[in-house]
This record gives sequence, C-alpha cells and structure tokens, in this order.
Amino acid sequence: MPSVKDKNFLGELKEDAAVYQINSSLAIVQTVDFITPVLNDPYAFGAVAAANAIGDIYAMGAKPIYALNIVEFPVKSLPLSILQEILRGGADKALEAGVSIAGGHSIEDNAPKYGMAVTGFVDPTKLVKKSGAQPGDVLFLTKPLGTGILTTAIDRGLTGAETEQEIYKIMAHLNKGAAEAMMEVGVHACTDVTGFGLLGHLIEMMNGSNTSAQVFLNRVPLIQGARELAKTGAIPAGTHNNYRYIRNNVKWEGHDKKEDIMLLCDAQTAGGLLIAVSQEKADQLKAALVKAGCLAAEEIGRVAEKEEKAIKVLA
Repeated sequence: MPSVKDKNFLGELKEDAAVYQINSSLAIVQTVDFITPVLNDPYAFGAVAAANAIGDIYAMGAKPIYALNIVEFPVKSLPLSILQEILRGGADKALEAGVSIAGGHSIEDNAPKYGMAVTGFVDPTKLVKKSGAQPGDVLFLTKPLGTGILTTAIDRGLTGAETEQEIYKIMAHLNKGAAEAMMEVGVHACTDVTGFGLLGHLIEMMNGSNTSAQVFLNRVPLIQGARELAKTGAIPAGTHNNYRYIRNNVKWEGHDKKEDIMLLCDAQTAGGLLIAVSQEKADQLKAALVKAGCLAAEEIGRVAEKEEKAIKVLA
C-alpha cells in the first residue's frame, strides 16, 4: 500500500479507520466493511453486517453520520426478496445508530455479501487511536467472545435456532453506548474486536503503543456454550489462521487448553470494544459501561512495559 503524504490525514494506516482533518475542531472518519452471511435469517444478517461496518467509527470515538451500501448478490439463483430483507435489516440498524443510508453500489456475484462504507465526524483533539495504550492501563472488553465458534456450530447443525437468536442479539448490539461511555470518561486507546480475534487485535494495540499486555483468562467474558462447542471442534478457519498469526507472540502461563486458546483467537463479527484506560479511571469507566447497557464491562487485563512477547495470558 502506498504511503499517505497528505498532512491532514491523522494517525497511521493501521488504525481502525481513515481520519482526515478539516479544521481544528472537525475531522472526517471513514471506514468500509462487508461480509458473507453469518446467520441464516437475511434480515438478521443485514443488521449484523451494518453493526459490524459501523463499529470502526465507534472504536475511534467518532459519531457515524451516513453510509453507502455495498451489495453482492446472485440475482439469477436467489429471489430478490432475500436481498430486500438483507437491506431492510441494514436500514433498521443504521436508523438505530442515527446513520442515513445515502446510496450505494451493487454487483452480481455467486454468493451474497453485504456491508457499508461509513462516514463519521470527530473532534480531532478527542480522537481515540489503538496506538495510545500506556503501561499501567486497565483493559476492558464490552462484548463476550465466541461468535465465530457459535456460527460455525450452527452451520454444522450442532446447535439450533435458540442459539442463533442469542448470538444475533450480541452481534447486532451497537457499540454506540460503549463509545459514548469511553468518550465521557476519557481513555488512552481503543479498537473493536472483529476478524483477528481478541489476541490479534490486542497485539496490534500493543505493537502500536510499544507496550505489552497481561490477559486474565478467567475474566474474559464468553458467550454461554462457546467453550463446550469449541471442545467439539467447531472452530472456523479464520480462528485457526488467527492462532497461527499470534502464537509466537503470546506466552501462556499455567494454562494452555486448546478450547481456551481458540476462544481468545476466535474471529468475531461485530465484536465489542477493547479499551485501554488509566487505572485511576477504571472504576469510572466500568460504571459508565454498565450504565450504557453494554453486554459486558469486564476488566480483562493490564498494559505493561514492553517485553519480548506482546501478550502474556494468565490462568
């Protein structure tokens, strides 16, 4: 990827979204994401895809304003009523986020895909980057892990409609409240946990901040049933890829069960925010996250001085 020389771009290309400063009080934040179906219900898939796309805007402390739909759909093999439901799900989730859908683009493809290019605004002095974590910071996670494993289990017929409905509620839950809570309190760094899994995104945060982290395994929130399904081998290919990516940069102390390793590497869709906040503000952030109705407000670790490995997982 070519380097960006325009001085109005803020941060590095490795941040969650592109940020372009307009003036001293306004910057534009832009991101794009689209996915293949993760749920069987078209409406639910559309809503989750929209929440997933909007998530990078929230991760940087910005307010999403408008979006453009991105659609790939097999018009010759599937009825257009399915596409209509996908778009309706996305539109309803955008409405919930206060985002206007201002157009989009579609092409014919052999499998459905849906997402959005999302634009938001932020005060550049309040921009939250993933590269700002400091030694002594407390790490919070705002959604439980396991959506990759559970959607794989659904595909394999290992679990039913009740599980699909449960994880739909988790994936479609906007990170809006979590973002507002962290902006109210003031934090050092944030990223959302999506395709690279918790450890993959945490490594990015630690490398960008020139720090290391300790993760307390027993404090990481999990979706009910995720560990049991991981034991059966319901592991998506993306999760295995994530493990291969992080394994040489993580030290496991006192615990190395495969199912727990896979859960911390599990590729998430529309996951929660991973936030680094000063120890002095940790209690304030936890209270704000709870008040905002976040699905989790768990203190899962600490940031430390730079060590040989980016992450140490403690039982």
